[in-house]
Amino acid sequence: MKKKCSSCGHAKMEKKEHHKVTPKTKAAKKKKVEKVMHEFGAHELHSGSKKGPIVTNPKQAVAIALHESGQSKKKKHKK
Repeated sequence: MKKKCSSCGHAKMEKKEHHKVTPKTKAAKKKKVEKVMHEFGAHELHSGSKKGPIVTNPKQAVAIALHESGQSKKKKHKK
């Protein structure tokens, strides 16, 4: 019996192949933001999937970049 993915039920694969993985280090996050903003500048950044409309608003491009790099998550305060 094949092992199933816990989140979606597909057959188990390496994590990088199957699900998007957010970068862990600051350098990797910075590189991901640069990549997304480069796509925006070249008019290749789509909202949603590649079939979605092209992003024309710079604020929306920044929001997408922060989301993909994992920097848009809410910070928790230490007590």
